[in-house]
Amino acid sequence: MRDPYNVLGVKRSSSEEELKRAYRRLAKRLHPDVNPGNGALEQQFKEVTAAYDLLSDPAQRQRYDRGEIDAAGKERGWGFRPSGARAERPAGDGVNFDSFVQEILRRGRRAASTTTEAEAAAPQQIHVSFLDAAKGGKRRVELADGRSVTVTIPAGIESGQKLRLRDSEAGDAFLEIEVEPHPLFTRKDRDVHVEIPVTVTEAVLGATITVPTVHGAVAVKVPKGSNTGSLLRLSGKGIGVAGKAGDQYVRLRVVLPDPPDPELSAFLEHWAAGHPYQVRSKPDPA
Repeated sequence: MRDPYNVLGVKRSSSEEELKRAYRRLAKRLHPDVNPGNGALEQQFKEVTAAYDLLSDPAQRQRYDRGEIDAAGKERGWGFRPSGARAERPAGDGVNFDSFVQEILRRGRRAASTTTEAEAAAPQQIHVSFLDAAKGGKRRVELADGRSVTVTIPAGIESGQKLRLRDSEAGDAFLEIEVEPHPLFTRKDRDVHVEIPVTVTEAVLGATITVPTVHGAVAVKVPKGSNTGSLLRLSGKGIGVAGKAGDQYVRLRVVLPDPPDPELSAFLEHWAAGHPYQVRSKPDPA
């Protein structure tokens, strides 16, 4: 096998992150799933993977740099008898030296695995629309390492929650969700709140109006005598989490004609003379 540094196209002084980026770049181009039936590229992919496996293990990389193992990870030098049979050297009170070395290597691999998981734990933030977060769905995401993946957005996900994308070859990726605000809807736990304007006629006499929800438009009855601030509850029209859906609350806002209607103004002048009513508390005396 060729020198693993040359296989990956990196310098001997390259950091672990530089090794990882080089491997992912090559693996993305050479992977058999991308090049079905191309035996030459498949062989290159295996060579690249073997080189990365060796160099990504800190203990094995150090042993390779010291010349103790070859590019395939095999022992060389005093570790072999002249005939090629492996030498068994005791360490201390009859402890098998090769077993001792293998234990060190296993510890190195565990340490490298822990480091990889710690690096993967740093999440990449992605923005999700309010409706996608409410209903769930799929979207294409470009990861920081250059990979493009399809992500399933679970229904009911909130800002700050994280998704874990498992990848046995390139390493797991973590996505932190940032839900974008909606021009109409706001969320409180599983419930959705929306403010809807109504005319004076609809508020006073009652009416059936169309109201948007995260699941689509629905017909809603405005009771007679409704006012600004009146709250209507639409059961089950909120956000579903773990099989349980919240509600949607519709707050009404009475809106006068714009520009003002002369007939309405004249009617109210006549009506107000005989129907005074108080809507504000009397101010405390000074």
